[in-house]
Amino acid sequence: MDQKLKVGVIGATGMVGQRFVTLLANHPWFEVSVVAASKHSAGQKYGDAVKDRWKLGDTPIPDGVKDLTIVDAEDVDKVASQVDFVFSAVHMSKDEIRKLEEEYAKHETPVVSNNSAHRWTQDVPMVIPEINPDHTDIIKYQRQRLGTERGFVAVKPNCSIQSYTPALAAWKQFEPTQALACTYQAISGAGKTLETAPEIVGNVIPYIPGEEAKSEDEPLKIFGHVDDEQKEIVKADGPVITSQCLRVPVLYGHTVASFVNFKQKPSKEDLIQALEDYSGVPQKLELPSAPKQFIQYLDDDFRPQVRYDVNFENGMGISIGRLRPDKIFDWKFIGLSHNTARGAAGGAIEFAELLKAQGYIQAK
Repeated sequence: MDQKLKVGVIGATGMVGQRFVTLLANHPWFEVSVVAASKHSAGQKYGDAVKDRWKLGDTPIPDGVKDLTIVDAEDVDKVASQVDFVFSAVHMSKDEIRKLEEEYAKHETPVVSNNSAHRWTQDVPMVIPEINPDHTDIIKYQRQRLGTERGFVAVKPNCSIQSYTPALAAWKQFEPTQALACTYQAISGAGKTLETAPEIVGNVIPYIPGEEAKSEDEPLKIFGHVDDEQKEIVKADGPVITSQCLRVPVLYGHTVASFVNFKQKPSKEDLIQALEDYSGVPQKLELPSAPKQFIQYLDDDFRPQVRYDVNFENGMGISIGRLRPDKIFDWKFIGLSHNTARGAAGGAIEFAELLKAQGYIQAK
C-alpha cells in the first residue's frame, strides 16, 4: 500500500484495546490515528492514561500512540472525522454498544467490533476469516437498513469458540452431528491479569456468565448462510453443541476438551490430514495477520500446552492434539487458541484485512 488507512481504536485503554494498539504498531496496511475511551480518560495522553494499568507485561506501549491524546469515544463526530474505520473494544452495556457502533456506521465509518452486542444482529456478519469470509455479502443489506454508503458494523466471534470451531470446519466433509466442548479459559478473557484477579490464583471458577450460550450458538451462525430473500444470516441446523466453560489460573490461552460425533466415519488419519490441509481465503490472499498454517496437529500426548503452543503463528494459529476414539462419542481431542490474539484483537485485525481486500473498507 502507498498510504496506510487511518484507524481509530475505541475502548483503547482496556486490555483488548491495548492489544489492538500493540498489534497495529507496525501494521503494513493500518495506522492508529485516534485512541478513544471513556470521558474519564479523555484529554489525557495515552501513555499517561495506561502507564499504571498496562496489562501486557513487558510489551511496551507503542511510541506511535504513546503521545496521542485520548478522545471521548462517544464524540462520534470527532473520531469519525479523523479515521477511515474503527476497531471497537468498549466496555458499556450491550444496548449502549449497539447504539454507539451503529452511530459510527451512520457516520460512514465502518466498525470492526470485538464486542458481543451485535453478534446476533441478523444483518451483521460474524466472521472467522478462514471459515466464513462469504458472510460479508450481508453488508449490502445492512447498509440498506442503516441508510449508509460505506458505513457498517462487522464483528468477530467469541474467544471461547476459536479452539474447536476451526476443527469442526476442517471436518465439515465428515458431517459432524454433535459436539461437546468443555473450555478452560484464561483470566485475560475477563480483562484481568493474575495480579489483578487474586480470586483465580490456585483456583478454578466453574462459571463464566453468558459464555456457554455463546460457545454453543455462535458456531452455528458461522456455519450458516446469507439468505438474500430474508436479508439476514440464517444459522446452520447443526452440529448440536453443548458446553461447559471454566475460568482457570492461566494468563493467555483457552484450552478445550472436545468430543465429536460424525455422520460419516472418518479414520484418525483422515481427521489429522483434514486439519493440516485446511486453509482459507486469508492464506490465499496472504493477509498480513493470517497464519501460514491455520491449524497444526501435535502428536505428543502432552500437547498442546499453553506454555509451549499458545503463540503458534504469533497467536493466530490453532493447535490440536490427543485425537483418539471415545466410548460415547466417535472422537475426542484437545484444542488450544490464543484468546487475545486469534480470539480478540488479532482476529478482528485479520477480519479488517479481509474487509479491505474485499473492498468494504477504503480510504475516505
